[in-house]
Amino acid sequence: MKIRAATEADRDAIWNIFHEIVAAGDTYAFDPQMSREEALAYWFRGDTHTYVAEKDGRVLGTYILRPNQLGPGSHVANAAFMVASDAQGSGVGRKMAEHCLDEARRMGFRAVQFNFVVSTNAPAIHLWEQLGFKIVGALPGAFHHPEKGYVDVYVMYCSLLP
Repeated sequence: MKIRAATEADRDAIWNIFHEIVAAGDTYAFDPQMSREEALAYWFRGDTHTYVAEKDGRVLGTYILRPNQLGPGSHVANAAFMVASDAQGSGVGRKMAEHCLDEARRMGFRAVQFNFVVSTNAPAIHLWEQLGFKIVGALPGAFHHPEKGYVDVYVMYCSLLP
């Protein structure tokens, strides 16, 4: 598997993954009816580094890396990850996460913060904790899960300093 910077040619594959994940409504607070144009504008925003995980010519996942805040908060990165449903559980997410942490260090970020990790997303939380992230806060009932109702959201943080 190769992880590389996304190109214009990856937009269809990224949209397909994005749409599949967001339409499920159980891990991201994006509008499930979000248009292709809106989704790709968000994923390819000017301050964003966009990557894909590719194997045998097929895009299996994508992630973005950007400053979490502007100005005095720009030394902390934010990232988001999506893996095609038929590739979940195969290590794509872990490879992208490890690549992301390396990229964030290379770019000079001092930490990575996830602002909105849905508490029912156990596989993601487990991975982030394995990679050194800590839950630093909880937002009670901040996410309306389509099956479980109102569930908590976590803020997770990982220092990149030695």
